[in-house]
Amino acid sequence: MKPSKIAVLGGGSWGTTTASVISRNCQTVLWARDPTIVDQVNHEHRNHRYLEDAALHPKLTATENIQSAVSEADAVLIAVPSSHFREVLASALAQLPKHIPVISLSKGLEKGSRMRMTQIIAEIAPTNIPGVLTGPNLAKEIVTGQAAASVLALAQHEAALRLQPVLNAGLFRVYTNRDVIGCELGGVLKNIIAIAVGMGDGLGAGDNTRAALITRGSGGDEQTRQGTRRRRQHVFRPRRHGRYDRTRAPAHKVETAMWVWN
Repeated sequence: MKPSKIAVLGGGSWGTTTASVISRNCQTVLWARDPTIVDQVNHEHRNHRYLEDAALHPKLTATENIQSAVSEADAVLIAVPSSHFREVLASALAQLPKHIPVISLSKGLEKGSRMRMTQIIAEIAPTNIPGVLTGPNLAKEIVTGQAAASVLALAQHEAALRLQPVLNAGLFRVYTNRDVIGCELGGVLKNIIAIAVGMGDGLGAGDNTRAALITRGSGGDEQTRQGTRRRRQHVFRPRRHGRYDRTRAPAHKVETAMWVWN
């Protein structure tokens, strides 16, 4: 059965963009803490703080009430920093329907416990289906309709197949994968390598240095894959290598900015 309501928790650039894309296919509710963002989404179809003047889909609605957002949802997507993931999920539990997918759009591991977000989902909401949506994505490009791809991996692959058509919209294509851990770790580990590449760019290193860092970094990822028994073909997907180039792209100056800031 096609999902009739999707909740997206997190009013940042990626949460808002994902919610806007999905709202083309079904009812989508965006939860945000900031009442200004909620008001802008509902009345201007904008999120000026994170997406400047990019137009959001007019059917997208937003709320400050997290219980209302998740109530009767067929799937919940969480797009908040990993440091707040546990708190946000816990605050939604009272009205969170059982047995539905709860999907992380967050990168990183939880500080202290070093748990993946899908592990947190399994711990806090054990009756739900944990999963991850990850890919080489830039929110500001996707919200304007440019082509992009993401990977959806859920603990129950059949649930991913049911959800896939709802997430596909326009030039935003979602592919499924059975390897939840591999997909999740790919999004985590690429950041380390991408930051190193950006540091090299900031120091004036050339393409040879960049290529060496990515190549050796891939070797490190391969060791991690072996340690977690992830399949090679699952780790080496657009999710990971695409993200290297996307994250360190000079036009966006992600790592260079981080290097200067530090």
